[in-house]
Amino acid sequence: MKTGKSSLSLALAASALMGLIAAGCASTPIPDEKIAVAKDSVHRAEQAGAPELAPVELATARDKLARAEKAAADHDANPATMLAEQANVDAQLAEATANEQRAHKASMEFDASMRALRDESMRNSTPSNN
Repeated sequence: MKTGKSSLSLALAASALMGLIAAGCASTPIPDEKIAVAKDSVHRAEQAGAPELAPVELATARDKLARAEKAAADHDANPATMLAEQANVDAQLAEATANEQRAHKASMEFDASMRALRDESMRNSTPSNN
Protein backbone atom coordinates (compact mmCIF):
# COMPACT_ATOMS: atom_id res chain seq x y z
CA MET A 1 0.00 0.00 0.00
CA LYS A 2 2.86 2.29 0.66
CA THR A 3 3.80 2.33 -3.05
CA GLY A 4 0.29 3.54 -3.93
CA LYS A 5 0.62 6.56 -1.67
CA SER A 6 4.09 7.28 -2.95
CA SER A 7 2.90 7.09 -6.58
CA LEU A 8 0.05 9.43 -5.73
CA SER A 9 2.45 11.84 -4.03
CA LEU A 10 4.78 11.66 -7.01
CA ALA A 11 1.90 12.34 -9.42
CA LEU A 12 0.73 15.30 -7.34
CA ALA A 13 4.25 16.69 -7.18
CA ALA A 14 4.66 16.31 -10.94
CA SER A 15 1.31 17.98 -11.50
CA ALA A 16 2.27 20.86 -9.22
CA LEU A 17 5.60 21.23 -11.03
CA MET A 18 3.83 21.34 -14.40
CA GLY A 19 1.50 24.00 -13.02
CA LEU A 20 4.44 26.08 -11.87
CA ILE A 21 6.16 25.72 -15.24
CA ALA A 22 2.97 26.74 -17.04
CA ALA A 23 2.53 29.72 -14.72
CA GLY A 24 6.14 30.74 -15.33
CA CYS A 25 5.59 30.66 -19.07
CA ALA A 26 2.38 32.62 -18.74
CA SER A 27 4.10 35.35 -16.73
CA THR A 28 6.26 36.35 -19.70
CA PRO A 29 3.90 36.46 -22.67
CA ILE A 30 5.21 37.07 -26.15
CA PRO A 31 5.17 40.88 -26.64
CA ASP A 32 2.98 40.99 -29.76
CA GLU A 33 1.55 44.37 -28.75
CA LYS A 34 5.00 45.91 -28.21
CA ILE A 35 6.15 44.58 -31.57
CA ALA A 36 3.06 46.07 -33.22
CA VAL A 37 3.78 49.45 -31.58
CA ALA A 38 7.39 49.29 -32.81
CA LYS A 39 6.19 48.45 -36.34
CA ASP A 40 3.87 51.47 -36.28
CA SER A 41 6.72 53.70 -35.10
CA VAL A 42 8.98 52.45 -37.89
CA HIS A 43 6.21 53.09 -40.41
CA ARG A 44 5.69 56.64 -39.10
CA ALA A 45 9.45 57.28 -39.30
CA GLU A 46 9.46 56.06 -42.90
CA GLN A 47 6.54 58.37 -43.73
CA ALA A 48 8.37 61.28 -42.09
CA GLY A 49 11.29 60.87 -44.48
CA ALA A 50 13.67 58.98 -42.22
CA PRO A 51 15.03 56.80 -45.05
CA GLU A 52 16.62 59.94 -46.53
CA LEU A 53 16.94 62.21 -43.50
CA ALA A 54 17.75 59.76 -40.67
CA PRO A 55 18.97 56.55 -42.33
CA VAL A 56 21.21 55.38 -39.48
CA GLU A 57 18.52 55.76 -36.83
CA LEU A 58 15.93 54.05 -39.05
CA ALA A 59 18.29 51.18 -39.87
CA THR A 60 18.90 50.64 -36.16
CA ALA A 61 15.15 50.57 -35.48
CA ARG A 62 14.52 48.14 -38.33
CA ASP A 63 17.32 45.85 -37.17
CA LYS A 64 16.04 45.73 -33.59
CA LEU A 65 12.48 45.17 -34.80
CA ALA A 66 13.60 42.22 -36.94
CA ARG A 67 15.52 40.79 -33.99
CA ALA A 68 12.47 41.26 -31.74
CA GLU A 69 10.27 39.43 -34.24
CA LYS A 70 12.78 36.57 -34.43
CA ALA A 71 13.00 36.34 -30.64
CA ALA A 72 9.19 36.29 -30.43
CA ALA A 73 9.03 33.55 -33.05
CA ASP A 74 11.56 31.59 -30.97
CA HIS A 75 9.36 32.17 -27.88
CA ASP A 76 12.08 34.22 -26.16
CA ALA A 77 9.76 36.75 -24.56
CA ASN A 78 12.24 38.81 -22.54
CA PRO A 79 14.65 39.61 -25.39
CA ALA A 80 11.69 40.14 -27.73
CA THR A 81 10.16 42.66 -25.33
CA MET A 82 13.43 44.50 -24.78
CA LEU A 83 14.24 44.67 -28.50
CA ALA A 84 10.71 45.78 -29.41
CA GLU A 85 10.90 48.60 -26.87
CA GLN A 86 14.33 49.66 -28.17
CA ALA A 87 13.10 49.51 -31.77
CA ASN A 88 10.18 51.74 -30.82
CA VAL A 89 12.49 54.33 -29.23
CA ASP A 90 14.93 54.19 -32.16
CA ALA A 91 12.07 54.65 -34.64
CA GLN A 92 10.80 57.63 -32.66
CA LEU A 93 14.31 59.09 -32.75
CA ALA A 94 14.45 58.53 -36.52
CA GLU A 95 11.10 60.27 -36.96
CA ALA A 96 12.13 63.20 -34.74
CA THR A 97 15.46 63.52 -36.55
CA ALA A 98 13.72 63.52 -39.93
CA ASN A 99 11.24 66.15 -38.73
CA GLU A 100 14.07 68.29 -37.35
CA GLN A 101 16.01 68.02 -40.61
CA ARG A 102 12.95 69.07 -42.62
CA ALA A 103 12.28 71.98 -40.27
CA HIS A 104 15.91 73.10 -40.50
CA LYS A 105 15.79 72.97 -44.30
CA ALA A 106 12.53 74.96 -44.34
CA SER A 107 14.05 77.52 -41.99
CA MET A 108 17.11 77.91 -44.20
CA GLU A 109 14.90 78.34 -47.28
CA PHE A 110 12.78 80.92 -45.45
CA ASP A 111 15.88 82.86 -44.39
CA ALA A 112 17.18 82.84 -47.96
CA SER A 113 13.81 84.10 -49.24
CA MET A 114 13.78 86.88 -46.66
CA ARG A 115 17.30 87.95 -47.66
CA ALA A 116 16.28 88.01 -51.33
CA LEU A 117 13.18 90.10 -50.53
CA ARG A 118 15.23 92.50 -48.41
CA ASP A 119 17.82 92.87 -51.17
CA GLU A 120 15.06 93.49 -53.75
CA SER A 121 13.43 96.02 -51.45
CA MET A 122 16.73 97.85 -50.96
CA ARG A 123 17.29 98.02 -54.73
CA ASN A 124 13.77 99.35 -55.32
CA SER A 125 13.97 101.94 -52.56
CA THR A 126 17.24 103.46 -53.77
CA PRO A 127 16.52 106.59 -55.85
CA SER A 128 17.64 106.25 -59.41
CA ASN A 129 19.81 108.94 -60.97
CA ASN A 130 18.18 109.59 -64.35
